[in-house]
Amino acid sequence: MKETREAVAETSNLSKKYGLTVALDGVDIKFPQGELTALIGPNGSGKTTLLKILAGLTYPDQGRVRIIDRAPDRINKEKFAFLPENDYLYSWMKLEYLIEFFARQYTSFDRSKAYQMTKDMNLKPEQKISDLSKGMRARFKLVLSLSRNVQLYILDEPLAGIDPQSRSYILENLNLEFARGESSVILSTHEVLESEKFFDYVIMLGDGKVQLEGYADALRREYDLSLQELTREVFA
Repeated sequence: MKETREAVAETSNLSKKYGLTVALDGVDIKFPQGELTALIGPNGSGKTTLLKILAGLTYPDQGRVRIIDRAPDRINKEKFAFLPENDYLYSWMKLEYLIEFFARQYTSFDRSKAYQMTKDMNLKPEQKISDLSKGMRARFKLVLSLSRNVQLYILDEPLAGIDPQSRSYILENLNLEFARGESSVILSTHEVLESEKFFDYVIMLGDGKVQLEGYADALRREYDLSLQELTREVFA
């Protein structure tokens, strides 16, 4: 039986198709407030579609979604930050220009926090995006998202395809920022080994359906497996 908990976001009977491909199939999820929820699954499992629906960027074919107590709209978009998997950064811009651009775009953006996090990520404001490695670009994308003072951070595969050093930078800074306040985090990933120690709640999504969910420590105790080992079992 699932534990009753306050939800920062939730879906009910959520379904989405792309042509004949079923991305989500009747998904019911409650994302616990004030915790880091890991959305785990292989490529094509429906993770990105689910997060885009939560962020109001894609609409479901059926079902209901609530995020911070209402359907996704302009009002609550100021209360959450969405980091997409795709690289949206303008290669010709300097980091400091992008920081200033985001500061103008979002009232929730904290300019001083962005500059400090840029330093913490071992980046320099005067660097151009075109001069950064893939891992460094991933770090800076996280800076732009976490520099917004919001109730919820939705991060789509921030660790995918980048070097171990950058994954370490991202996880350490994510954990630090999360520990400072009462915000919630939803993080999709298939990089479980390095990051599972940071997870509070876990949702395993496969073939558009929830395959397993629960609090991380409870799952480890119940199955006597690490989350990495349990992921292999679920998606074998």
